[in-house]
Amino acid sequence: MQSEQRSSHLSSRSPASAWLSAQLPNSVKLELERSAHRFETFSPKINRRLTFYRRCALDQWILIESDPEIRTFCERPGFVQFRDQPCLADSWVSYADRQELVILPTPLVDVDAEPATLEDGIAIRVVQTAQLTASRVWIDNWRRMLPSIVTTRRLLQQSLLHAIHQFTATPRQLQSIEQEFSGVDQALVRASVFWLLHAGLVRAPQLRTDTLSSSTLFEAMEGCS
Repeated sequence: MQSEQRSSHLSSRSPASAWLSAQLPNSVKLELERSAHRFETFSPKINRRLTFYRRCALDQWILIESDPEIRTFCERPGFVQFRDQPCLADSWVSYADRQELVILPTPLVDVDAEPATLEDGIAIRVVQTAQLTASRVWIDNWRRMLPSIVTTRRLLQQSLLHAIHQFTATPRQLQSIEQEFSGVDQALVRASVFWLLHAGLVRAPQLRTDTLSSSTLFEAMEGCS
């Protein structure tokens, strides 16, 4: 595997591309030994449970889940012809203006699989181990924040979300936000902050370099309301 990130485009057209262009793909189920590692989680972005079988796949999902520009995704969407062999794509992701397939290091190869045919413009992006390592702080922070979003997703009030968003028009530390809304269940206040970050309505650049703490700054994104 080469060290740099690579993108390529598959150019042939076929009705088989419908699983990517016309509808959401279905996740490929793997038949593995009972002793195989399994990572169970829940995605707020697509509102369903997920199962991963490699730590790097779990980490890549967190990067997908935490990217507000990604509208939807599917894990293990199918096999594609890549580097002259049928490889299982680890993820299909959809942005407002494009789609891409993500392949992680040491992809699963099945010589008997029938690769899907992709439409023009669907990129295959190879994620290297070094890229995941470089995002370790961000990934670990989201591993702490996502459970809060999931467990409170049916309890968050639009009025509280709006008030916190307005309050963070000026950068605010997490502890300052909690103090401002001290009359509200603090678990809901914190989860609301994390939900706003997940939705791309606030930003917190510190989370890419520093561990989440009460002093982490959150700031409303300009033009978002």
